[in-house]
Amino acid sequence: MHLNSTEELPTSPGDPTPGSWTEEETMTSASLITMFWSLSVSSFAVGGMIASFFGGLLGDKLGRIKALLVANILSLVGALLMGFSKLGPSHILIISGRGISGLYCGLISGLVPMYIGEIAPITLRGAIGALHQLAVVTGILISQIVGLDFILGNHELWHILLSLSAVPAILQCLLLFFCPESPRYLYIKLDEEAKAKKSLKRLRGSDDVTKDITEMRKEREEGSNEKKVSIIQLFTSSSYRQPILVALMLHVAQQFSGINAIFYYSTSIFQTAGISQPVYATIGVGAVNTVFTAVSVFLVEKAGRRSLFLTGMSGMFVCAIFMSVGLVLLNKLPWMSYVSMTAIFLFVSFFEIGPGPIPWFMVAEFFSQGPRPAALAIAAFSNWAGNFIIALCFQYIVDFCGPYVFFLFAGVVLAFTLFTFFKVPETKGKSFEEIAAEFRKKRGSAEMPKPAVEMEFLGPTENI
Repeated sequence: MHLNSTEELPTSPGDPTPGSWTEEETMTSASLITMFWSLSVSSFAVGGMIASFFGGLLGDKLGRIKALLVANILSLVGALLMGFSKLGPSHILIISGRGISGLYCGLISGLVPMYIGEIAPITLRGAIGALHQLAVVTGILISQIVGLDFILGNHELWHILLSLSAVPAILQCLLLFFCPESPRYLYIKLDEEAKAKKSLKRLRGSDDVTKDITEMRKEREEGSNEKKVSIIQLFTSSSYRQPILVALMLHVAQQFSGINAIFYYSTSIFQTAGISQPVYATIGVGAVNTVFTAVSVFLVEKAGRRSLFLTGMSGMFVCAIFMSVGLVLLNKLPWMSYVSMTAIFLFVSFFEIGPGPIPWFMVAEFFSQGPRPAALAIAAFSNWAGNFIIALCFQYIVDFCGPYVFFLFAGVVLAFTLFTFFKVPETKGKSFEEIAAEFRKKRGSAEMPKPAVEMEFLGPTENI
């Protein structure tokens, strides 16, 4: 992203020339640019943070398909603002456009997994949910490639690059007209069995949908027996307090691990490490991210959630140490640039093996039907909030810590690894009642277990 159109030094007659600027003015200008840059990055997370609470509400109010169509309007508005940013006050239009695009992403981060989870057969729900994450990181990789200087990432075409987010939004709008409404929404929310059967027949390609209807009928009966739980009740009820705190810690661990620092500022990090073509190394990070997300599609169904999370965090801790050592010793040992670069690639790999997808799976498994929507809403909010804090503060942290910055992240990752080891139960293949018993055991409580609904694996596809 370029801010050249607003940050060029004045050169017209009567204006001060660059050479006549005082040191104080130069520092003020640099601070202003840093602030605009941080705001342009973090405004996206602010939008996502706000909208994360409303995806499920919009989906229930309008239906999954109509809600997605409405959400795409925000994407188009954000793309237009950024596309026209070269004609106006660039920093304002870019920050506003990214904020509105963040609202869109906050909504669809709940709507898309919700829709996918409700139309997928139960045996494929987790894997298809992981494929959604794979589609997201593939899109990131494509955007990195298109952003190369000789394609669109240059002074003449950068505004077109920023406006390209309108393309998938338009494509999705067109394709949604061919997508059937969620049969679960039609049957469980609206009690329209005939429409639900019609939708299921289209999705399954078969006239025999008895099994699916029976499953949904059971789900509706279970849901009617369990009251919805508010966000406040999650923290005030002794039954939910520990699971929600663990859920929040998992999401905070994901964001404060340093992964977003690498994604947001990877090019400058590689440049600091002495890589002659840092942008290509950044694309390499995107490629690694995509490959290991694909690997996680298979691993998450076979290995335990807790063990994968611990493996990923432990690997990230070691990589963060090597990353920092490489940056600190770069001036003395030029070959350390390769150590830092390798550490970054491995850091991203370990992230996608565990901490990337796992928190969403585990939060869905911690809670039964009643408290689950509120739990996922607050978990999504904490995730976006962490994203925002890192996006806003990382550049200032780097200015303060210099090459030692990833030692800081290594300490954070180590703390969360220990927390996971002592406080997070394994959830793979367990019912909600069994998971609740694990939490009681970990807090040393002698409370009698309350009746609970048997929980089936849902993956990262729940209503936020």
